Amino acid sequence: MSVDRITRVNELLKREIGDLLFRVMHANEFDLASVTITRVSTSKDLREARVYVSILGHEAERPRMLALLSRRRGEFQRRINKDITLKYTPRLTFELDTSVEEGDHVLAVLAKLEASTPAPQ
Repeated sequence: MSVDRITRVNELLKREIGDLLFRVMHANEFDLASVTITRVSTSKDLREARVYVSILGHEAERPRMLALLSRRRGEFQRRINKDITLKYTPRLTFELDTSVEEGDHVLAVLAKLEASTPAPQ
């Protein structure tokens, strides 16, 4: 399968899973506003897809939140199968993505350095 098609499938799944978060997960289970689908990586045969999830804040709750997403994996897959026509509906695996937090940390350090450095004359 072409790389271009895999990229389009990844983006389509990312958008669909992001929309499904609010329909599949319940607001009383965890803070839906803190969860972001950062990217999806689908295997070449479209049978497996890793869903990378960023959870801002809630450091102590992250394992529980990922477990809840994994537990609802079947519901996500059923709805994807219903809404999107693909040769195979991929088996979803949810993984934590900390790249957003790492980027925020780097920006905070740079801002701190910029604030502490005197302006050139």
